[in-house]
Amino acid sequence: MSISATEKPLGKIFTSDYRFVIPSFQRAYTWQTENIAQLVTDLQDACHDPDTPYFLGSLILVHDGQTKYQVIDGQQRLISLSIIISVLRDLEDDPELVESLNDLIVEPGDKLRGIKAEPRLKLRERDTNFFRMYVQEGDLEGLFDLRDNDIESHAQRNIAINTRQVFDELAKMPTQDRRAFASYLVIVTTDDLAGAHRIFDVMNMRGVPLTASDVFKARTIAEISPAARNAYASRWDDIMDPLGDDAQTLEEFFSDIHLIISHKAVCTQLLEEFRKDVLKPFVKKQNVISFIDDLLAPYANAWRIIEHPTDANLPDDIIGQLVSLNDYQTTDWKPVAMWALVNSIRNLGNPDTRIFSTPGTHTAAASRTSNKNLEELQLHDLERLHDVLAALERVTGVDSLNRQTPLNRRTRAASTIRDLDKNHTIQQIRGLLITDEDRRNALAHLRGDLQTSPAMKKLLLVRANEQRAGHRITRPRSLNALPIMPEQVASDSSFASWSEATRDHWVNRIGNLALSQANDKQIAGLASYTDRRDRMLLSASSKRFPLTAELADIADCTPQTLQYRQDETIRLIADYWNIRYDAERNDLSTLSEESLRVTDTSTSPTSKRVSIAQVLAAGLLIPGETLVWDRPRKGERWVATVTAEGKLRLDDGSEYSTPTAAARAVGGGSAGLTVWKRTSNGQKLSDVWKAYRLRKR
Repeated sequence: MSISATEKPLGKIFTSDYRFVIPSFQRAYTWQTENIAQLVTDLQDACHDPDTPYFLGSLILVHDGQTKYQVIDGQQRLISLSIIISVLRDLEDDPELVESLNDLIVEPGDKLRGIKAEPRLKLRERDTNFFRMYVQEGDLEGLFDLRDNDIESHAQRNIAINTRQVFDELAKMPTQDRRAFASYLVIVTTDDLAGAHRIFDVMNMRGVPLTASDVFKARTIAEISPAARNAYASRWDDIMDPLGDDAQTLEEFFSDIHLIISHKAVCTQLLEEFRKDVLKPFVKKQNVISFIDDLLAPYANAWRIIEHPTDANLPDDIIGQLVSLNDYQTTDWKPVAMWALVNSIRNLGNPDTRIFSTPGTHTAAASRTSNKNLEELQLHDLERLHDVLAALERVTGVDSLNRQTPLNRRTRAASTIRDLDKNHTIQQIRGLLITDEDRRNALAHLRGDLQTSPAMKKLLLVRANEQRAGHRITRPRSLNALPIMPEQVASDSSFASWSEATRDHWVNRIGNLALSQANDKQIAGLASYTDRRDRMLLSASSKRFPLTAELADIADCTPQTLQYRQDETIRLIADYWNIRYDAERNDLSTLSEESLRVTDTSTSPTSKRVSIAQVLAAGLLIPGETLVWDRPRKGERWVATVTAEGKLRLDDGSEYSTPTAAARAVGGGSAGLTVWKRTSNGQKLSDVWKAYRLRKR
């Protein structure tokens, strides 16, 4: 078995030299929007300093043939990079660059070298065709048109959501910046599967490189007098050991401290910038002991409190606020929360402070101190702590709904701490302000199709239920946001009497969701409203949530039922985050999605689903023109007519609000935009939709 390690630029990885295959035993694609958004941000930062190589991470591969490699570690990054390249290709209008980007994802083939034309990355069998059709072959319009019930697996859902996230972010960038993406990967290769697993274990268990904590400890302790070095080396370990030894966690911790002290949102070279912006002033004053006692210790304890809020010796309302902040998949709020804790608790850096209810639970140092000798936390500004955390949760929620980038969120955090350091009031802190545009955009997202992750859907329902209940609700270990109307409506379903357009309207809206301890699999086979409702309410824990409990009093679910729940849920969330009224006291929660988006002056395209009516209004389709779907293998030919009302009418007179719905109605899959073509010129609807999305506005 041989091992080699080399640095490769991104353009080299996606070439004929490598054909990547995800083995069947690997887990599915699990990256969330936050993960891929961070990758995009990292690449954007790297583009600003092209002379400094960006280390994207390691790949562990099994060499399985001439150019074929099984991916043992790194599939999440490879899939995400393919998504990014696919979006770049879709947004590009230079034919040569489109071809170059396409070649990174799809091997064009070479008969002389015996290379087949095929995608460079093959996913697990269940998700291969989905990924190939929509991402690798570039049918992003078809992907954006999909509803939740068109998607078969969690991995496919993550691919769809992440592609939307990347499209919306990259579409905002100037063309020149989009063309500047370049990065490097380190690849570790071996020739047998068992060896690859051993390498993986060794890489994770032995020979671990120095963490940020190791580097900063060495530099700090070296500045302390020899007589005190041993004592403060031990003090450093007592402070940092409870944070664990995960390199990424420690890097995030020191990055957050860097933001808190420097007020800089971006830190591309942590080791150098932390030394210059944080450590250097203490070294200059020959007071690095103060760095350890007065800065490192309290912020490390604040970090631990944030990680384990329910065990902290803090008032219940503060614990509840920290629990709510931990609901988010983002972590850019942490520096502000850390600042608030450190500046509200006098003795947070004291090693003899009883931070947690059970000494030793979250710190090795506490276990060496008897319980009776520990002093209580000294909260000297509880009201300000409460106000900062409340405002922080609010902006975090609104930014999450509006899908703000990590850079924008960290810029907000840096601005907030800068104003907090100036002792500004909550109302004066710019980073904690929500504008009317923020309110309208957030409520527009709530009012329309929820293009967000299952975790965010659950969080929104938790907020609405807690607002209705008037208090924080203890959550069961398993809690899910489940659709009241099934994703696939069978002919014997109580929802079968609803028109297709009505079902299509409600399938992805918050009014169709309820919190329950049940899961998707447990209700998937239930067709009627009463069966689904009863299963959702089976657990007593589900009934803790008032919007779920009230289903027991609803005998029959109608579109009006979902509309009431939609309006009520949006109002509750708007009240929770105090975004219901604008500066002129207009009730924004009552406005339609179209009215709420009136203030959107952006000229950048977005991944928002395009309707037939919008394409008609833009003059890209003509009422009365016909579309055809030829299926020669089945000997079928389906014809649809575009109506003036923005529907597709089939020969039997049935009408559908989306091309995908019309395709499903005649026994097709979910790629409606791809299969329907104009009879006038053979143009696919996906090309028409793309022309609409990328039109100059």
